Amino acid sequence: MNSHWRSLPENLHLSPGNPLLPGAMAHPQGVYFSVFSRHATGMILCLYESPHDEEPAQSLRLDPVSNRTGDIWHCYVPELRAGTLYLWRAEGPFEPREGHRFNPSKVLIDPYAKALTDGSMDLCSALAYDDQASEKDLSFSDKPNDGCMPKCVVVEDDFDWEGDTPLNYPLKDCVIYETHVRGLTCSASAKAKHRGTYRGVVETIPYFKDLGITSLELLPVQEFDSSERFRRNPLATEKLSNYWGYAPIAFFAPKTSYAFPEGADHDSFDPAYPVKEFKYMVRELHKSGIEVILDVVFNHTAEGNELGPTLSFRGLDNSVYYMLADDRRFYRNYSGCGNTLNCNHPVMRTFIRECLRYWVVTMHVDGFRFDLGSILGRDERGNLLQNPPVIESIAEDPILRDTKIIAEAWDAGGAYQVGSFPGGRWAEWNDRYRDEVRRFWRGDDGFAPHLATRITGSSDLYLKNGKRPFHSINFVTSHDGFTMNDLVSFHQKHNETNGEQNYDGLNENYASNYGIEGPSDVPFIEEIRNRQVKNFFATLLLSIGTPMILGGDEFRRTQKGNNNAYCHDNELTWYDWALLKQHKDIYRCVKTLIAFRKNHSAFRREDFFRGLSHDRTQSARRATGVTEIQSPEETAPDILWYDEQGKPPQWENLGKVLITRINEHTAARDLRCSYILAFNASPEAIQIRLPHDHEPDTWKRVADTSLPPPHDIEEEDYPMLADQKDYVMAPRSFLLLISSLDVIEDKPAVSD
Repeated sequence: MNSHWRSLPENLHLSPGNPLLPGAMAHPQGVYFSVFSRHATGMILCLYESPHDEEPAQSLRLDPVSNRTGDIWHCYVPELRAGTLYLWRAEGPFEPREGHRFNPSKVLIDPYAKALTDGSMDLCSALAYDDQASEKDLSFSDKPNDGCMPKCVVVEDDFDWEGDTPLNYPLKDCVIYETHVRGLTCSASAKAKHRGTYRGVVETIPYFKDLGITSLELLPVQEFDSSERFRRNPLATEKLSNYWGYAPIAFFAPKTSYAFPEGADHDSFDPAYPVKEFKYMVRELHKSGIEVILDVVFNHTAEGNELGPTLSFRGLDNSVYYMLADDRRFYRNYSGCGNTLNCNHPVMRTFIRECLRYWVVTMHVDGFRFDLGSILGRDERGNLLQNPPVIESIAEDPILRDTKIIAEAWDAGGAYQVGSFPGGRWAEWNDRYRDEVRRFWRGDDGFAPHLATRITGSSDLYLKNGKRPFHSINFVTSHDGFTMNDLVSFHQKHNETNGEQNYDGLNENYASNYGIEGPSDVPFIEEIRNRQVKNFFATLLLSIGTPMILGGDEFRRTQKGNNNAYCHDNELTWYDWALLKQHKDIYRCVKTLIAFRKNHSAFRREDFFRGLSHDRTQSARRATGVTEIQSPEETAPDILWYDEQGKPPQWENLGKVLITRINEHTAARDLRCSYILAFNASPEAIQIRLPHDHEPDTWKRVADTSLPPPHDIEEEDYPMLADQKDYVMAPRSFLLLISSLDVIEDKPAVSD
């Protein structure tokens, strides 16, 4: 037996313990345990000596009198230490029509478990699944599942944080990079020593720093069921898996397999190793100034529908933890995954809040993105609440007050709350931004006015609710859908390898292949695709709001047209870092745009544009109490709009061109910088009249996506335009000009 797995002391006994200590808590002389169950009639603590034990070394029955306070079963076991392996058994009625599914044959994961021995074990094995049950006794099976269940680990939270605390940058200053812990470095092209792991993320820090992002948003790292119902790729032989991780089984535990490089023997490590590795990753990212945001899944679990496996919540108290249908044998399914957590039940509310606090206080994360966040707003019957208690409690929790909270403001049951998600300070994934930016650059008619609204912070969605532009998480692509390369390379999805006959995934992606479906070596087509990728990034990174980049888009990562690659843990989804060299011009463009955004506060506004002149003198008089009449001195409006002739646009008649001037002021309201952003989504070249509303307006070119590198975007010493009157924009191109009163010395004039 490995030294990490200790033989249990003989003749262990229980004492009452403490109901206020949830989960398992190590003490110098023993371990406290507690678990919630309102309807259980008995509770048994099962202790194991190794991860693959098929039966417990000892089973300790809790006394319902001395070891129960209200709905909490609790005990203290002297002589146990950190590293102890355990599971629970719950006795009670198996009455599906009443919503109860107790089954003492099944060992259960502690919902508060801080680590599991191996969450990648095949939880869909016949021993864990109850799919052989008759219709009369849905999901009952007396087959024990100890052998195929990961064991909970008693964790001692000792770690040298070296003074680390969460960074908690203001959202307005963030550039979020959405990525997958395993996929980031799993490919051999990553050349990582610890491929597919938390340490692999750490090894990527120099790349993140060079790119300039501020925040990593990680796809689920809370322990999840990796299996995928025995399905296989119909076009190959490999077994599919739950790669994305949206099937949680232990919300407090970091994904075990992400701690171990390929081929490592899990049993040869300290059972708390995954917790330490996660903390190490966070600490090292923070040292480099990079935040950690977790994608969390509090809307459903891996237990699925009435025929799914009994792993934890179902066996502990099904009728409390889940939303049940009117026929209580079945589950309400607003997640699309078979079940829905009863988030606004007081017990579940407490669980969610304590879980978030743990990840912030103990694991030092900076924020959370809530998958299918609208489910958090439903009551036990699925009705959307006006003031959902759990959403409000998260927003107002004093410990989470500085923590980022981002909602995916919809669910699979039809709720759609983008712009109206309740709870005050919540930010939201803005899919309106995604779709309308895509449609504009595809060349759809009538989308120039929509683009104007999106790049200025989506005031139509957020202003009326008292929110700020940074509450809009702007994105063009995310893990769910096409990569940016595929957005400009495929007209339709190609999900055949998912085994669902290409029915899964969004049908409408607002994509274009520009002449050939899939990869192309035709120079003209590749040039258009490259330009469109740059157009998307320029739009995203110069829009008001909080930008989010899908990892790998900056070097045109592809999933071969698969827009729902949730089940592929292979080269289809792993980052091919060889593309970084192939598309170094894209990477350079993105890197330079990020730096420009970070260096120019006009694109990180806290408030919406007003479009009005500002009377500095009147403002100063109000501030100082001076009342005598003085001559007003107006400054430039913060934003102006133009048509191609330099005149105010007729919005209803706009074609596929949008031109705006953003004026950036000093704290004293003096004009400091002006910027021209021009968008041409038409397949034709256009000539635009450059505005000269203020003297001296001297325009210099920062970016023109139609130009070859390195002139597509200048890193410094922006060249002054030889022609200050007009500018010819190429088809499907973006233009950024700057006029700065701070710049004295300029490069020689160039002709464009």
